[in-house]
Amino acid sequence: MYGTTGMAAGAATACLGAAVWLLGGGRGRAGRARLLPAGAVPADSGPRGWTRAAREWRRIRGRLRPEWWALAAGTVVAVLGASVLPVVAGAAGVPLLRRARLAAAGRRECERRGDAVIALCGALAGEVRAGRQPGEALLWAARDSGGLGDAHAAVLAAARFGGDVPAALAVAAGRPGAEGLGGLAACWRVAVDHGAGLAAGLDRLEAALRTERDQRADLRAQLAGARATAVMLAGLPVLGLGLGAALGADPLHILLHTPSGLGCLVAGAVFEGAGLWWVLRIMRGAEEAAA
Repeated sequence: MYGTTGMAAGAATACLGAAVWLLGGGRGRAGRARLLPAGAVPADSGPRGWTRAAREWRRIRGRLRPEWWALAAGTVVAVLGASVLPVVAGAAGVPLLRRARLAAAGRRECERRGDAVIALCGALAGEVRAGRQPGEALLWAARDSGGLGDAHAAVLAAARFGGDVPAALAVAAGRPGAEGLGGLAACWRVAVDHGAGLAAGLDRLEAALRTERDQRADLRAQLAGARATAVMLAGLPVLGLGLGAALGADPLHILLHTPSGLGCLVAGAVFEGAGLWWVLRIMRGAEEAAA
């Protein structure tokens, strides 16, 4: 009997403790979890300060441009090799890498601009076929595409108030990648002056622009192998340094602290830069010839 009474008292105590936990800490944690949005992580779910450190790292990485990694790599090599030369080389590489990054961004912007012009021609042809007048059709087509770019307001003002639309389109065609607007201006001028079908001319223009874009993409795919080979050859000296360090030869000390090593380093850098420049020139010439 006493055993049964003790078991009942223990069960009652356990139930009372569980109720206190649910009404107190457990309920508070559950309430906070319910208040958090879906997918959110509580502030105390990880190590202290880890969330803040990760957030600061993402912010710094977003502001740090890729070219500054050259200076960071030069600093690391300078520490490993006990020489200031890698830092100088990394600092010299920053403007070169910035120029390459800006050139790549400019090419991507030109491609986006060209795609927007193609979309504008297709939308304008559809609006003209739907029975709209050229000026009104241009107003509607420009809403669905960004082919006019910075000249959007000027071209639409000319179309709305009876201005010289071909002249405004010719001005907009001066931007890199928007050369197709010059063809659109020619189609507009022929259709207005001679009564030719604007939709048919726009179809031919859109087909020509698409063909040119596909040719550039095909050429870029063909040159991808040569570009990958150039990158691989450029990385071979780094692999050689790693192999030398693995064999215990201490290549950084030889290259940075001995006259013969410095001579080999300068000669290798000159040949490496000349080879990369030559390969890039060949690829650029092929792209220009295809264009």
